[in-house]
Amino acid sequence: MSFVGNLIGDVMGGITGAKQSAKGAQLAAQTQANAAQQAIAEQRSARDQSVTLRQPYMDAGNKALAAQMSLIGLNGTTGQQDAVNALLTTPEFTTTVRQGEEAILQNASATGGLRGGNTNNSLARFRADTLANLISNQFTRLNGLTTIGANSAAGAGTEAINVASNIGQLLGDQGAAIAGGQIAKGNVTRTTLNDAAQLAGTILGGGSGSRVRAF
Repeated sequence: MSFVGNLIGDVMGGITGAKQSAKGAQLAAQTQANAAQQAIAEQRSARDQSVTLRQPYMDAGNKALAAQMSLIGLNGTTGQQDAVNALLTTPEFTTTVRQGEEAILQNASATGGLRGGNTNNSLARFRADTLANLISNQFTRLNGLTTIGANSAAGAGTEAINVASNIGQLLGDQGAAIAGGQIAKGNVTRTTLNDAAQLAGTILGGGSGSRVRAF
């Protein structure tokens, strides 16, 4: 085989090998990019599932906070009165008042003071004290739900920040993989053109080995 023939074979073999190498690099880059995209989808899915699981607690916390605001008058006097009226009709209040008043009347009857002013005062104070205690207890119970809701919301917020950070990193990895594949393709194009130019220069130079670089 002539020198030119050998040179053509070498150059074409190099071009073919470079193309195969670039194709492999692009496939690897695309595989990495696809893996990053799958990881992003998993991150988003996990975040959404977490929010779904936390949502009932956040909803309860929001309702409890609104009820607390009503009890202390932050939703206006009408809202406060509605909140107090709602407590007056609860079984907890009505049962406690009934049992307490019966106990006061029984005690007054046993001591002969059933019709006395002290009995009436005791009945009035008992009802008022019972309502005040119930309001305080209700606020405390609501505060427990408000705290749970706030903690759930804070947890969801923290998780969202972490997921956003992870997705940002994965997007960077994805972009780097795609860029790497493009660079590999660009390199093989440059190599192919240079090899072709070398071959042309050699042939035109009569096999003297002179070289012409395209880049």
